[in-house]
Amino acid sequence: MSAECRLETGSEWIELSTTQDDWKAADPALLGTMLAELHLIRAFEETVLELAAEGLVHGPAHSSIGQEGGAVGSIVGLRPTDGVNGSHRGHHQFLAKVLTYVSGGVIDPAAPVTPEVSDVLQRTLAEILGLAQGYCRGRGGSMHLQWFEAGALGTNAIVGGGVPMAAGNAWAQKHSSTTDVTISYFGDGASQIGSVLESMNLAAAWKLPVCFFIENNLYAVATHVEEITADSRLSVRGQGFSIPGWRVDGMDPLAVYLATERAAERMRNGDGPAIVEAEVYRFFHQNGPYPGSAFGYRDKAEEAQWRARDPLDMTAAQMINLGLIDEAGVTDLRRRAQEAMTAAASALLEVDPESAGKRRIRPELWPDPSFVDVGVRGDASELQSLPVLDPTEHEGDWRKLKFVDAVAGVMDRRMATDERIVVFGEDVHRLNGGTNGATKGLAKYGDTRLVGTPISENAFIGLGGGLALDGRFRPVVEFMYPDFMWVAADQVFNQVGKARHMFGGDNSVPLVLRTKVAMGTGYGSQHLMDPAGIFVTSPGWRVVAPSTAADYVGLMNAALALDDPVLVIEHVDLYGIADRVPEGDLDYIIPPRRAAVRRVGTEVTVISYLSMVARCLEAIEQTHVDGEVIDLRWLDRASIDWETIEASVRKTNAVLIVEQGARGTSYGGWLADEVQRRLFDWLDQPVERVSGGEASPSISRVLERAAFAGTSEIVDGLEKISRGMGKR
Repeated sequence: MSAECRLETGSEWIELSTTQDDWKAADPALLGTMLAELHLIRAFEETVLELAAEGLVHGPAHSSIGQEGGAVGSIVGLRPTDGVNGSHRGHHQFLAKVLTYVSGGVIDPAAPVTPEVSDVLQRTLAEILGLAQGYCRGRGGSMHLQWFEAGALGTNAIVGGGVPMAAGNAWAQKHSSTTDVTISYFGDGASQIGSVLESMNLAAAWKLPVCFFIENNLYAVATHVEEITADSRLSVRGQGFSIPGWRVDGMDPLAVYLATERAAERMRNGDGPAIVEAEVYRFFHQNGPYPGSAFGYRDKAEEAQWRARDPLDMTAAQMINLGLIDEAGVTDLRRRAQEAMTAAASALLEVDPESAGKRRIRPELWPDPSFVDVGVRGDASELQSLPVLDPTEHEGDWRKLKFVDAVAGVMDRRMATDERIVVFGEDVHRLNGGTNGATKGLAKYGDTRLVGTPISENAFIGLGGGLALDGRFRPVVEFMYPDFMWVAADQVFNQVGKARHMFGGDNSVPLVLRTKVAMGTGYGSQHLMDPAGIFVTSPGWRVVAPSTAADYVGLMNAALALDDPVLVIEHVDLYGIADRVPEGDLDYIIPPRRAAVRRVGTEVTVISYLSMVARCLEAIEQTHVDGEVIDLRWLDRASIDWETIEASVRKTNAVLIVEQGARGTSYGGWLADEVQRRLFDWLDQPVERVSGGEASPSISRVLERAAFAGTSEIVDGLEKISRGMGKR
């Protein structure tokens, strides 16, 4: 018979409950502050539901009524420099953090409404109503609340989407030699998804001071937690990552405070992350002013049982029992909180002159419509003081350098001169420079600046995003292959790409994402794509695609200086080329809107990037068509050089766009549309495109070659243009 031994994880998993001794020992100022914040948040949420019922909230109104104890208990003891981020149901998290910040951590329940508190209530309500005076200038609404100054890093509409970003903020705190911590709030629905679990693994492996705070309110919209997981004790998730967990009654703010205090002690001591699961209950439906029983997925008896455990009533009862307040004082506190919200709403609303008895938002408070696209990305003014050098105009000395060595060399130079730069990626710290040698020589900067990651793109690009938003570091993230962006699509596009704009337009997001196109290497359908077309149609990203080593240096330097996320696309065909760069320290930039004319011609404007630029030059030599070849360098909407393109098209009156990859996800489709709309009057025939086929490249050498474009396909495209001009 086999021998069996019961195994233990070695990580603490504790259920914490308060006793009367805990309440007696608690600082009266702490209890008073908790009670005041609970009432201010409750009055705020009641006002939001009232306005939603009047049709004045455009979009969702995810009320936190009933759940306030978890947020207040966990945040009231935090420092201003500690960070929190949260979920779509995040009003209470945001308000608890900013109220604690503006009050200095102490609010008198007898006089809770100071001018600073009134300002917080009004600005937060204005944001939820979509008004210009809101914290995100009306762009965030109910689900995207942020005030960095107060440590409120941003609530998030994507379930679990903010968790990797919180890990990034914690990475910045740890490596800035602070003892600050970050708390990331999410619910029972998010506890099963990949970004959360990946982030737990990263945080544990790197001992990051981040608390994964689970607000278990039992329902993801209308689905009970026991329907979606075999183990509904959600704090057990940390055991698989050696993360200790505390399970606590979230209707008891003091219990939450004590559990968070223990978790924070661990994190501030450098021992790594923690989990706190607070069992709470939302009194209303997922969205709006009706209880869940109105929709049939909960019964009234269950709701009544939870309402009887209201955190406001529990805290007040304990304080009354301790002689810290009386019933009249509690009533007065509620009245003052409600009056503060009446005043906040009155400042934003007026009687609707067209509808008797109804209110409307004051028209002058709406954002100006011209603000709609402001802040999608920055204005690149940060590049103005940097030395510009266009290699096509360089008249000085050159030195020979292989393309891939230029990739590693410019990163070495920048890491030596800018200690904020940190490189993340799979195997970047191994194999003498990663899988292609692109990080060769960088190991000397140590494992806190050249960071090998687990295979978890969703987590480490999200961590990079949080790190970039923090501002103390400049993350460079490598995706070994661009197809992996689909694994991390939420973080790449919903989070990093949108962060500046959706939070009001002021956030810098200085992140560089490196990846390589590998068509022709036999790696098949899931490793070879060209990502340019996807990224240029996604708001917020800048995109560069160098075709020479000298260009790579200037473009990477610009990318590393910009305060926007930049995708740097490389190509394996270029890595081994014996190339050259200008003599010197590799400090120059090639700024946006600076394309290169690689060949002057009169018959057709050929537009391309990466390794296809050289193929275009080959094809022109074979056909003798007098083509003008433009190497774009910068591909995105804000950075493309329309001046150079327009000057060429006015001369040639024909355009051929050349790219290697699949037609469906192509960059050329977007560019052809832009060219035809902008330059239609100078075109004598439709814009022609050379690209790969519909399918992704296959493993078979023959089928792979048939799937992407090369010199022969460019020759065909040039001859088609020539026939359109009436020439052979």
